[in-house]
Amino acid sequence: MAKPNPKGPSRTVDIFCAKCKAQLFKYRKGGKGALVKCFKERIVDDYTKTACVCPNCSITFARDCLVRGTPAFKMIGGKVTMK
Repeated sequence: MAKPNPKGPSRTVDIFCAKCKAQLFKYRKGGKGALVKCFKERIVDDYTKTACVCPNCSITFARDCLVRGTPAFKMIGGKVTMK
């Protein structure tokens, strides 16, 4: 399978914790669909102290995995929102 385009799309979205509304990432997302995964190379700003854990309420919002051979965070349903 093909790897994602490293430059990625120019549109950025802000990703927030669904529970406490703390900002987690600023991410270059492509398409109009739901946020299922975040490729690490497309994260512009990372506001978390520990990977996949909210800095405010300490819930785990994602899992670290490989998608098409590229490191990514796989989001857990209902744990994050985006604007």
